[in-house]
Amino acid sequence: MRIISGIKKSIIIKAPKNLPVRPTTDKVKESLFNIILNKFNLNEISVLDLFSGTGNVSYEFASRGCLNLLSIDNNHNCIKFINKTASKLELNIKTKKIDYKVFLKKNKKKFDIIFGNPPHFNFDDDWKPENQEEFDLYDEDRKHLDKDWKIHRDFFSNVSEYLEEDGCILLMENIKGSNLGTFNNMITENNLRVTQAFPSKEWPEDIWYMKVQHA
Repeated sequence: MRIISGIKKSIIIKAPKNLPVRPTTDKVKESLFNIILNKFNLNEISVLDLFSGTGNVSYEFASRGCLNLLSIDNNHNCIKFINKTASKLELNIKTKKIDYKVFLKKNKKKFDIIFGNPPHFNFDDDWKPENQEEFDLYDEDRKHLDKDWKIHRDFFSNVSEYLEEDGCILLMENIKGSNLGTFNNMITENNLRVTQAFPSKEWPEDIWYMKVQHA
């Protein structure tokens, strides 16, 4: 993975192969930050990166000047890698090794941006890939399922009280696993609303984005 902008632009970061993640691509990050930079001055806001994995998105926020950034993941190796990388690159990233549900219940702070890249799939055991390429892309993701969308339901039921009034939630999803209709009721019943939802215009085309704000 590579930092695509800011003070650490073009620096390549190599994550250990044993981390249970698939890093966010450059094109996906470009699309995400086009959304963010239209509204926010990054050195004046607070950011929460949930399900942070390798820390790919956190490095991008920090490189672009975000001074108040917290990365959350429940995997010890992921957090260890983020801490090591942030220290090496002198990036201001705070981390916490904790389950997202526990964090949201204990947290007392509000954030301007809450970014999340949760498990994308609710596959059942009868899932059959259409071809080898689809198997290669999604078989690893099936090990990190959101069964009955419980992670998403818990997330939307807890997150609104930690979002600043004019803040936004940005979620990455996968068109092979969900669409806006999958989550709309979960969102609206928690006094939130979708303000943008659109597919990636760049590779990988299987990604779509959802921007959620207070209703």
